[in-house]
Amino acid sequence: MAKKILLTKIFKNEEFASQGRQDGLEKLSEIADTQDYDGDLTGADAPGVVGVIANSAPILDSFYEQAEDLRIVARWGVGYENANVEAATKNGVLVTITPVHMDTVAEYAITQWLATMKRVYTLNRLSHAGDFSIIRTYDVQGSTLGIYGFGRIGQEVAMRARSLLGENGRLLVYDIRPDIADVAAKFGAEVVDDPMTLFRECDTVSLHVSGEDTIVTYDSLCAMKPHASLINPSRGLLVNDEDVSRAIAEDRLCYYVVDDPVNGPREIHKDNPRIICTNHNGGITVESTIRLDQMTFDQVADAIRGASPLTC
Repeated sequence: MAKKILLTKIFKNEEFASQGRQDGLEKLSEIADTQDYDGDLTGADAPGVVGVIANSAPILDSFYEQAEDLRIVARWGVGYENANVEAATKNGVLVTITPVHMDTVAEYAITQWLATMKRVYTLNRLSHAGDFSIIRTYDVQGSTLGIYGFGRIGQEVAMRARSLLGENGRLLVYDIRPDIADVAAKFGAEVVDDPMTLFRECDTVSLHVSGEDTIVTYDSLCAMKPHASLINPSRGLLVNDEDVSRAIAEDRLCYYVVDDPVNGPREIHKDNPRIICTNHNGGITVESTIRLDQMTFDQVADAIRGASPLTC
């Protein structure tokens, strides 16, 4: 049976076609046949597969159990949740991630922070509707920014935000990591021991948390200042959608920005002018895509050849 490398459909997106992508795919095809896949990976997909460049769709136990030649599942992105690491480990398969778009996500968060403070979305809507009012907006200099989750992306945000906040601005951070005090000090940030402090004191809170447990509910949102905004470049499930829709309607906060499309659980936000939804695009730029491509190509090639891939 011919050996196969399964490829996520992201490589079919012509928006991000590049010579590097084409060259990388051609090199992989010299190692094994390359085939596109979409949806969950099951036992039916397993025969002959030696490597996978995976999206975030679930990989079932049956796939690992029946893919006898499988060496590696390389996630095109970050997050191990749906990669089923336990089953992969049990069956001797490496799972890697590609943390090379952290600065891109940080830029997205900074962009949304500035846009919400300057009320760009409201001004655009008013102007297109023929209302040319001058409305109240806010400086980021001297404001208070809260970062909920201070891993690699949170730190990238802090690095970019510090100079924009100026001497009188405050940068508050919350994280359960044991070294949070030392890490925060590098960025001139204040550590808080309760996330509710972020919601109460900050003009903007940006979420940078892994996992899919809901951590922001109506009580958290009610603690926010009416002019404040919540930015969620992480995962939509971190915030209760019904609660944030209600809080926005009640003017508990000004904007909610989430890097998720308006479908599924987020469909409740459709046509809400103060809930901004983007299509999982926060970490995707021309430049970050090239980096993601190259790392996954290298990881798969290394693993199949018996070398240790980077970022296991």
